[in-house]
Amino acid sequence: AGARARAPTGALVRRARLVTAVALSLMLGSNALPPHVVLDVLRGGGSSEARYVVAELRVPRTVTGIVVGVALGVAGALIQAFSRNPLADPGILGVNAGAAFAIAIGVAFLGLRDISSFVGLGFLGALIVTVAVYLIGSSGRGPADPIRLTLAGVALGAVFSGMTTGMTLSNPDAFEQMRSWNAGSLLGRGFDVLLPVLPFIALAVLGALLLTPGLNALALGEDVARSQGANVGSIRIGVILAVTVLAGTATALAGPISFIGLMVPHVARWLFGVDQRVILVICVVLAPVIVLLSDVLGRVLI
Repeated sequence: AGARARAPTGALVRRARLVTAVALSLMLGSNALPPHVVLDVLRGGGSSEARYVVAELRVPRTVTGIVVGVALGVAGALIQAFSRNPLADPGILGVNAGAAFAIAIGVAFLGLRDISSFVGLGFLGALIVTVAVYLIGSSGRGPADPIRLTLAGVALGAVFSGMTTGMTLSNPDAFEQMRSWNAGSLLGRGFDVLLPVLPFIALAVLGALLLTPGLNALALGEDVARSQGANVGSIRIGVILAVTVLAGTATALAGPISFIGLMVPHVARWLFGVDQRVILVICVVLAPVIVLLSDVLGRVLI
């Protein structure tokens, strides 16, 4: 009842925070711009320098931050609900390690250097490793369960992380661009990189919302969920696919950022309870705020 009473006010506050984060992302940086200059550029005016800073650099960076935040926040909520582990994050299925390993292969053997070429390869690596995790977790007696999938993800993630580190150290010059990606950044992600992956993220978010009734039932245990008519196997596969698309794409775009997927679902549960439908909506709004404010803070401090 308390969560429902806070919902209208909380929705307004979250929207205001997102608008504020977007405004700060467009105004602040090494070349700070006042609000009226940013508005002039967005309306099609402004000086050439202001248009370059806002339209060419900060707008794509801000949109990328929103997309990455939504993807990581929803992926974190899904994996925590699926595993019934509040300390889980998207990287627990080996998503980050798979993306990084595939990009390392591209740098080492295909000569890739541009961030636009990292996105498709990173997503493919995340998908392959996640499928491998599911197959390993499903081997043996009985269907895959969250504990076996988690163990398989941690083990494979450690193996691929070690191989990626080895390749990176073997040729520092070739991996200069990858080191920048591995640190996590929104810089240089233009719409040419972002637009091709937007449909996949939108479909994955929609699929996540459709999975929330089943996740609510699954929170009571698999036996209870089955007694309520939930198809546990389909829910499990749907969650893994959605997490792979969301976290894999976000990781390929901005590098391995783990804090968002871990923290934002915690905040949503703390403020609004355990209903997964509410948690996912909160994550869609709150996670981009944290990503954008972190990016702005990093720019200002540096």
